[in-house]
Amino acid sequence: MSGIRSTDIRSTGIRAALFSLPLVLGLLGTAAAPAGAVGSHAPHVPHAPHASHPSHASHPGKSLTCRGKGVDPDALVRHRTGTVINAPLRTIWKLQADVERWPSWQAPIETVERLDHGPLRKGSAFRWTTPIPPNPSTPATSLEITSTVQQIKRNSCIRWTGPAIGEGLRIEGVHVWKFTKVKGGVRVTTEETHTGAQVEADVPTATKILREGLEAWLRDLKSAAEARADNRYLQGHA
Repeated sequence: MSGIRSTDIRSTGIRAALFSLPLVLGLLGTAAAPAGAVGSHAPHVPHAPHASHPSHASHPGKSLTCRGKGVDPDALVRHRTGTVINAPLRTIWKLQADVERWPSWQAPIETVERLDHGPLRKGSAFRWTTPIPPNPSTPATSLEITSTVQQIKRNSCIRWTGPAIGEGLRIEGVHVWKFTKVKGGVRVTTEETHTGAQVEADVPTATKILREGLEAWLRDLKSAAEARADNRYLQGHA
């Protein structure tokens, strides 16, 4: 841990650096499903209706789970959100699974380094970075996240955990993803919790930032998956 107490955080530049980043908190504790895993062959419907805005709840009554395990039940900072993506499940799953390609569709991610080989599975891990821009209180720096897959069920759910560490900053994240076929595509639902002195110093602000980060991730995933699905549809009807 950083060794900084909650009562100290308001008098340091760390809090300013942390809360200047709406995307960072939504990217913590990240890992993914097996690279190359293929979902079921759900047909793509090019103009089927789908949700344009994520639905969300900061304090849902029941946690999302993957193989019976959910987010941290004692965490003060938590958020759940979801959206419908008009693309095949296999396309959406592969985007999440191919972690080394995340920078190609998620601008906040700079680098990804696998710490093991082969398809991701329970116990697999990787290290990745995202930048923290400069602000009046702190210089530019980088946040390093080491992620470990804890539970996974192909084409259904993923749960990962891991610390995010920056200059004077440490946050522990637990993140669950669920993938469910629905009319018009696939509903992707995600829930994440954060613990640590920095975020617990201002729970409402940290929760707001987490919400913005998760919704940005879903928008990027939706955009990337639907673009791929549309391209394949057009190629098939050329």
